[in-house]
Amino acid sequence: MAMTDTERVPRAGYRRADPDANYSEQAVLGEHAPRQRRVGKPLPFNDIRHQQAHQFLVDEAYLLDAQEYNTWLATLTDDIHYIMPVRVTTALGAGFDTSPGMAHFDENKYSLSRRVARFLTEHAWTEDPPSRQRHYVTNVRTFASEDEAHLIVESAEMLFRSRGDVNEAALISCGREDLLRRVDDQWMLARRTIFLDESVIHMQNLAVFL
Repeated sequence: MAMTDTERVPRAGYRRADPDANYSEQAVLGEHAPRQRRVGKPLPFNDIRHQQAHQFLVDEAYLLDAQEYNTWLATLTDDIHYIMPVRVTTALGAGFDTSPGMAHFDENKYSLSRRVARFLTEHAWTEDPPSRQRHYVTNVRTFASEDEAHLIVESAEMLFRSRGDVNEAALISCGREDLLRRVDDQWMLARRTIFLDESVIHMQNLAVFL
């Protein structure tokens, strides 16, 4: 059935991902998120900025594998925005592929710290006993931004997670767009947008970080 003119108008809320999209601008907790955008083509792989960004993501993956979440929090800027829109299946030309106004994660530094604090309490039954996790990061591309203090970094991630001795292991595949900021001679994560590669998550819960 052909779409009507009304149906072709993009819906309000999280729009289809594109190089100019900034999901933080549409999010509940994204009001104070940094707004820097990419400039130009990807940096060469031998560019020191790309190498440093790549190392940041690999070091971060090891922290998340080891569930050293307090150390991970220290690598985030105070104005961090961490968002994972809900993906939906739509017709070609619909103008969106995420559910308007909905997100699995829509977090700032405070809410992320509360998630981490809960993992250390007796009430975090979803992670007691803790999951076994492995974060695989690949397809890293780095872009300059509007100022030298920030970089835009794209990556693909696969999370393997198993828990207990009975349940089957679960996988999550996603793409990420990060904003890194240079602070006191080190890179920190200032914004992360996560794009799931499936509309239905088969993992039992999202007591993880991607």
